[in-house]
Amino acid sequence: MESFSSFFDSQTASRNSWSYDSLKNFRQISPRVQTHLKQVYLSLCCALVASAGGAYLHILWNIGGLLTTFATLGCMAWLLATPPYEEQKRVSLLMASALFQGASIGPLIELAIDFEPSVLVSTFMGTAIAFACFSGAAMLARRREYLYLGGLLSSGVSILFWLHFASSIFGGSVAMFQFELYFGLLVFVGYMVVDTQEIIERARLGDLDYVKHALTLFSDFVAVFVRILIIMLKNSAEREEKKKKRRG
Repeated sequence: MESFSSFFDSQTASRNSWSYDSLKNFRQISPRVQTHLKQVYLSLCCALVASAGGAYLHILWNIGGLLTTFATLGCMAWLLATPPYEEQKRVSLLMASALFQGASIGPLIELAIDFEPSVLVSTFMGTAIAFACFSGAAMLARRREYLYLGGLLSSGVSILFWLHFASSIFGGSVAMFQFELYFGLLVFVGYMVVDTQEIIERARLGDLDYVKHALTLFSDFVAVFVRILIIMLKNSAEREEKKKKRRG
């Protein structure tokens, strides 16, 4: 009974500690780590701009596809294999991988623009707000509080991989596709939190590789963005179909 009461007391205390002042309290993050996080998020913003440029190039010249996907993976692998002291080269590889990634999801973005452009804007804003909220939660949380979720999320990615593999061989169903979509969204939203806290912990230990950390967060952002966009397009298509049935 004492353990239960102490648990509820700690939960009550943690809830009471959340106030406006606690939201402004970043004293647990050292100035060096704060500077590192600024570099990471600035690099992330530049990568998102480069990704938008890649999507625009696809709309102009229809370049997105399997080749740009392989180019994205190649640039990422090249970046990770490049020593940290070659900073300019690694930043260029980050922007190149973001550009190719934008071109790779260009067909989906083009479909959204042709179907309903407002869906694309809503998806980006929703992803950005979710990213900011979950990253902020990771920064304000106690040290290493969410890192234990990394194992569960890795298991989730493994489940998604085997489900996709099974669907490609035996054929998938609508129910399996929806499960993959929503479960994948949950997994990568979790990675937003875990990766942010892991970046902070690594920076505390002296790992100030902001390019690699920006690449990690960029991958999380794109994974969530793509899934939210597919969900919103699917819901919009279902609404349009219902309207047509009512008119008919």
